[in-house]
Amino acid sequence: MRTLFFITTSIALISCGQHNETEVKPVKQDITSSVYSSVTIQPDSLYAVYSVVTGILEKTFVEEGDTVEIGQKIFQITNNNPKLSSENARLSMQIAKENYNGSHAILEDLKNEVKLAELKFKNDSITFQRQQNLWNQKIGSQAEYDARKLSFETSFQTLKTLKNKYLRTENELKQQVQQATNNYESTLFLSNDYTIQSKISGRIYAIFKNIGELVSAQQPIAMIGNKSKFIVELLVDEVDIAKITLGQTVLVTLDAYKNKVFEAKVVKIYPQKNERSQTFKIEADFIKAPSKLYPGLSGEGNIIVSTKKNALVVPKIYLTKDKTIKTDVGVVKVETGLESLDKIEIISGIDTNTIIYLPEE
Repeated sequence: MRTLFFITTSIALISCGQHNETEVKPVKQDITSSVYSSVTIQPDSLYAVYSVVTGILEKTFVEEGDTVEIGQKIFQITNNNPKLSSENARLSMQIAKENYNGSHAILEDLKNEVKLAELKFKNDSITFQRQQNLWNQKIGSQAEYDARKLSFETSFQTLKTLKNKYLRTENELKQQVQQATNNYESTLFLSNDYTIQSKISGRIYAIFKNIGELVSAQQPIAMIGNKSKFIVELLVDEVDIAKITLGQTVLVTLDAYKNKVFEAKVVKIYPQKNERSQTFKIEADFIKAPSKLYPGLSGEGNIIVSTKKNALVVPKIYLTKDKTIKTDVGVVKVETGLESLDKIEIISGIDTNTIIYLPEE
């Protein structure tokens, strides 16, 4: 990219001598410095429409150029494969519920085991208590006492283990039911005919798929944007991006509007550089937009970065690379300022009375 500039006051450089056009004098002019950029017109709030499911485009409710309202149905996608997954998920949920609270539930078997363990523990407890009373009266043998005690303690541990197993199994089955339910509800969303709705009120600018074609989450189906407001997209070279600030004036020319210049203002500077083009994207709003605009219109823009009135300027061809100018008194070193496409500001070194010459080749 390159930096372009405009001179706002047309004052011809004074030619010194009628027979030697290489001799001129510096003149006072207004000079404006600007950054050149390519321009593309895009609708405001432009976004690509994607499907969150893979399927076949069965219906289109709109055509290119139609206006839509937010929430309006625009496409319908169908896919039978998720319906099979949904049925399998439903069966898994049903089995999980049966295991948790059905007539043949796992918990019911465990509950019966706990009841039997409770009865045995109660019986062993009573038997042990009787044997202990006899033993306290010096009746019975040590072996009988120890056997009754062991049976009582074993029943106690068995009952405790079964109760813990019941609670643990109940919790596991409850979680399985919840997971199966969540999975089923998720597949229901995918198994239904999926209708895509517009996210904004705007216009359908492009539809990329036809009825019967496969759509996926990787490819857009359409492009929707604002129906009346357009923005100016500019690509600025990385060497010039530091000169750009919000609010700067942009002079825009469009190929569709020959010999017309439109004014805009910089409203957004994207911080991420495009590595392929080595440019930064800038957005500008028209101050007064053309009567008709279409997405993709191209042109050129000049972002005005500075302006100076009544500056001392000379043609750039009179300045050497080491910033010297040939004069009547010899080669003079000058200090420069703003520069345009063909003119450059001289801050010091010469004045309006100095006759300058083209440098020798």
